[in-house]
Amino acid sequence: MTFEEFIMQARNMNASDIHLTVGAPTVIRVNGELQHYQQLSDQVIHRTILSILSAEQEKQLTEGKDIDFSFELKNGARQRVNVFHQEGKLACSIRLLNSNIPTLDKLGMPPVVLELAKKRKGLVLVTGPTGAGKSTTLAAMIQHINETRACHIITIEDPIEYRYTQAKATIHQREVGRDVLSFDYALRSALREDPDVILIGEMRDYETIMLALTAAETGHLVFGTLHTSSAAQTVDRIIDVCPVESKEQVRSQLANMIQGVLSQSLVPTQDGKGRCAAVEVMLGSDAIKNLIRTNKVAQMESTIQGSTQMGMCTMMDALQKLYNGGKISFQTALEYSNNSTEMEKKLTGGM
Repeated sequence: MTFEEFIMQARNMNASDIHLTVGAPTVIRVNGELQHYQQLSDQVIHRTILSILSAEQEKQLTEGKDIDFSFELKNGARQRVNVFHQEGKLACSIRLLNSNIPTLDKLGMPPVVLELAKKRKGLVLVTGPTGAGKSTTLAAMIQHINETRACHIITIEDPIEYRYTQAKATIHQREVGRDVLSFDYALRSALREDPDVILIGEMRDYETIMLALTAAETGHLVFGTLHTSSAAQTVDRIIDVCPVESKEQVRSQLANMIQGVLSQSLVPTQDGKGRCAAVEVMLGSDAIKNLIRTNKVAQMESTIQGSTQMGMCTMMDALQKLYNGGKISFQTALEYSNNSTEMEKKLTGGM
C-alpha cells in the first residue's frame, strides 16, 4: 500500500487525524475518538515520515526543530502535518483537511453567523480548542464573502488549510514560513496591500493582536482565531497578553471594534455517526462593548443570556437546543457544558 492509499483509506473511514509514532501503534481519530488503525513496523513508519519531508525540513528536524507544513495528494486532498521527536524517536500528526468548503448552513451555524460575514469592518473571532472546527467555520465565512462581494481578501495562515477558487473576490493566501516570515510581518504588509478582508490564522501574541485591532480600526473586516473556550475567556486572553501600560488602550480598541465572538465545540451526535457544532455567540452590542470597556467581563455570560433576541447564545443554550432537537444525548450535553450541574437543571426543567 502506498502512502497516498494509506491516507485515502483513513479518509474513507471519516478520520480527521492520523498519528504515526515509531515504537507505538498507529491510531486515527474518528468522530473525536482515537482508535487503532493499521499495524505498521517501526521501519515503515520511520521511512514514511521522512518521505514526506524535504531535504531542508529533514535538516531542521535533526537540529531539534518541530516541522509544520501541508501537502497535497494527486487527487487534490490536503493534509496538515506536524513532525516531531518523542523519546528520541520520530512521530507525526496528520490532520486530514476537507478539500470542499462547506456552507455555513451545512455546518449548522446560527443565522447570525452569516450576518457577521456580511460586515464591512471590525473584528470577528472564532475560538475553541484544537479540532473544534474553527478553520472550517472561517473558511465557510470567507467563501460566502468570495461568492457575494467584489473585494480583496488576504489570508495569513500556518499552514494554508483550505484553498479558495476566486469568484467575485480577489484572494491572496499567504503561508507563514513559506510566503512570509511571521503573522505580524504579514499583517504589517497586508495593511499596504489594499485589503478589504483579512483572515489571521491565529492571534498568538501582543504584536499580532495590536495589528489586528489596528486593521479593524482602519476600516477592514478582520477575522481571527484564539484557543479559548468562551467569549469571556477570549476577551480576558486578549487583555492578558498585553503589557500593563497598554491594557486600557486595548480594552477601548477591542470594545470599539468587536463585531462578534463565536466559541465553538464539536460534539458527538446521538446516532454515533459524526459530530455537530455547538456554538456560543457573542455580538458586539452596546451592552457587551460597555462590559469590555469597563472591565466587567464576569457579567458577560448573563448579558449574552439576556440577549437571545439579538442572536446571542450561551454554550449551555446551544447544547440545550441540540439536545432538544434530538441531535445529541443528555450525557453529551452535560459533558461539553462548562457547568454540568446547571446544564442538568436546564435539561430537566429545574430552572
